[in-house]
Amino acid sequence: MPLPLYLLALAVFAMGTSEFMLAGLLPGLAADLGVTVGTAGGLTSAFAVGMAVGAPLMAGLARGRSGRGSLLGFVLVFAAAHTVGAVTTSFPVLATTRVVAALANAGFLAVALTTAAALVPADRKGRALAVLLSGTTVATVAGVPGGAVLGALFGWRAAFWAVALLCLPAAVGIAKGLPPVAPSSDQAAATDPALRAELGELRRPPLLRAMLLAALVNAATFGGFTFLSPLVTGPAGLGDLWVPVALVLFGAGSFAGVTVAGRLADRRPGLVLAVGGPLLLAGWPALAVLADAPGALLPLVFLLGGLSFAVGGTLITRVLYEAAGAPALAGAYATAALNLGATAGPLLAAASLGTAAGDLGPFYAGGLLVAAALLVAAVRPRLD
Repeated sequence: MPLPLYLLALAVFAMGTSEFMLAGLLPGLAADLGVTVGTAGGLTSAFAVGMAVGAPLMAGLARGRSGRGSLLGFVLVFAAAHTVGAVTTSFPVLATTRVVAALANAGFLAVALTTAAALVPADRKGRALAVLLSGTTVATVAGVPGGAVLGALFGWRAAFWAVALLCLPAAVGIAKGLPPVAPSSDQAAATDPALRAELGELRRPPLLRAMLLAALVNAATFGGFTFLSPLVTGPAGLGDLWVPVALVLFGAGSFAGVTVAGRLADRRPGLVLAVGGPLLLAGWPALAVLADAPGALLPLVFLLGGLSFAVGGTLITRVLYEAAGAPALAGAYATAALNLGATAGPLLAAASLGTAAGDLGPFYAGGLLVAAALLVAAVRPRLD
């Protein structure tokens, strides 16, 4: 894989750390800014909504411009938003910086997905996407626990400063190491489909099906991941120190899953879904059933991380393939599908906490979301 892919993955690591790190910073942040923890938790939802809405908007604005210039601009805006967030004493200002950061993140990921596909031969998009998404999975393994440690030792602002600083080597790498893979505006006008034609791709059932499948599987992933902590300290009966262990296991599994599946996503996507889908369908409820058996629970967390990102990453790759007629917006469609799942999954999981299942509800909900995805896939089994 070309070096520029790893430079893009570094930026994705910084952005993924920012997206997920608030889970470990909310109590201190809320106390410092004089709001409730529930109010502070709205920052996470605002970020995910900004990602889902901002992906097509930012990709449309970047259409026809240099991929390198657009990516560099998005990284710098993201870093600036975190710098302002780190120094503000106003919750509304902080909320605004999260929305700005989400828009920059959405634009970056939308352009990066398209750029990554352009850096490799047409039949290696899946492997390129695996490298790119490894930035997100490493963020769950190292970035999120690291942010929690910084927050515990130096306060929540230190984590924001760390994300801003992480963006700087990524920006230098993009400026120096990434070729201008996108054509100039004049060339784009002559060779790319019109914006209306690219938007018209959304009327194609295969693209909509791939986006829906990706959203459903990723909703189960992010819903389960969000509520791992209360599962570990509640039904599992483990102490607080086991929470980062569970999160790291999930992240390590996700890194392994997206790496292995990246080699199959181009040629055998149906195989990944046929094997991984049923295992996910059984795995999420099994996590609830085995919650009081830590010896089984922790290995299962690792396995679910691997399966979730293997299947979810493969489906995101399928979105890129199905959106081949929308070269500028393909990454935006993939980003939107991913973040619709990231938004809806935790909301559905939170709603399930009020059922008889209690803290186990999010994992039964994950099973139902995967079941819905398998039913949709059954409408047309040959994804490849």
